[in-house]
Amino acid sequence: MLTIVLDDTGYGQLGCYGSPMQTPSLDGLAAGGLLYNNMHTTALCSPSRSCIITGRNHHANGMAAVTEMATGYPGYNGNIPLENGFLSEMLLQHGYNTYMLGKWHLMPSEQESPAGPYDRWPLGRGFERFYGFLGGDTNQWYPELVYDNHQVDPPASPEQGYHLSADLADKAMIFISDAKQVAPDKPFFLHFCTGATPPTHRTTSRGSGRIATGGSSTRAGTPTVR
Repeated sequence: MLTIVLDDTGYGQLGCYGSPMQTPSLDGLAAGGLLYNNMHTTALCSPSRSCIITGRNHHANGMAAVTEMATGYPGYNGNIPLENGFLSEMLLQHGYNTYMLGKWHLMPSEQESPAGPYDRWPLGRGFERFYGFLGGDTNQWYPELVYDNHQVDPPASPEQGYHLSADLADKAMIFISDAKQVAPDKPFFLHFCTGATPPTHRTTSRGSGRIATGGSSTRAGTPTVR
């Protein structure tokens, strides 16, 4: 099972719902799966993401606001109760491989350092593998990356063609391929959460003259499910 969570995206941005924008890859996924027409978000990133991954109300998850605004008040502390099971935790117990790629943004910022605690990092919430970033945003060309439970440097530089979205997709395929070589029939759950790219800064692609925009935001997530 694959879930794709996109920031700053609604029905109006997806071709499969009639958008004038061309989204052939997402249209292809939708053609082979399910289309939803009654999706509710909280209009904020962390709260929506917590609802998607737990199926619970964002206040019950302690996620009434984005994690950078976590307070000590009930419903706002940014700590999703451990008894609020993640889909990854449920599927792991039913024999699935579980992978998390991209933006996490589901715990208070103070818990994102190498000192932990790690119980609310992806590997602490039912994901066997993680590659991405823990906070609400990161640079798309010089990201602050975490691989499983440790920080790593990007595998290449922007001058060598690096971009975070492509790196996340490559790593997702590697995770799946590693397991399929040994257990081809074992099911997997892949939670792919790329960040949005508003025009916070610009760089020119080498040799193409094209302008690419970058950044990442903390707004609501819209899921596409296959």
